[in-house]
Amino acid sequence: MTPEYTAHPTAVIDEGCVIGKGTRIWHFSHIMGNCRIGENCNLGQNVVVSSEVILGNNVKVQNNVSIYTGVVCEDDVFLGPSMVFTNVINPRSHINRRSQFLRTHVKRGASIGANATIVCGNDIGEFAFIGAGSVVTKTIPAYALVVGNPARQIGWMSEYGHRLNFDANGISVCPESGERYELRDNEVVKLTSQP
Repeated sequence: MTPEYTAHPTAVIDEGCVIGKGTRIWHFSHIMGNCRIGENCNLGQNVVVSSEVILGNNVKVQNNVSIYTGVVCEDDVFLGPSMVFTNVINPRSHINRRSQFLRTHVKRGASIGANATIVCGNDIGEFAFIGAGSVVTKTIPAYALVVGNPARQIGWMSEYGHRLNFDANGISVCPESGERYELRDNEVVKLTSQP
């Protein structure tokens, strides 16, 4: 039976993984058993997906990313080149801590920039935007824009990836989509209807 996904001949795909229709896996990548990859994902060169990882639909994983056990990425997540996940908070070579893996949940539509590091156990909210090179050491709220080491929030982003500037009434409009957002009690809410 021909798989419904595409994999470069140099990719290693272990038995027991589930890979969705339309997904593309590029050069020198390793997909380990017992992971689940959704439909229409794109995994660049030299990507590792460890066992028990879950990737939703339309996840884009750029080159040189390792996604370790304990990571879940929902639909439409973007993982930039050479970004890093961890899964042990206090690793030591001589101590086996496989039973202590912490989970990291990256929610729908979030983007993680190139060379960013996500310290395990810290979830990333929907449509959050993690700037390149940032080191995330705490949970990031939905729509937040964070940069630096350690990552600090400097603003908010729309679902289309534009910085949101709120008026005196706490309303902002995405310049690309025209979608409206409201800032309420230091949380961003996307408005579904026009005023």
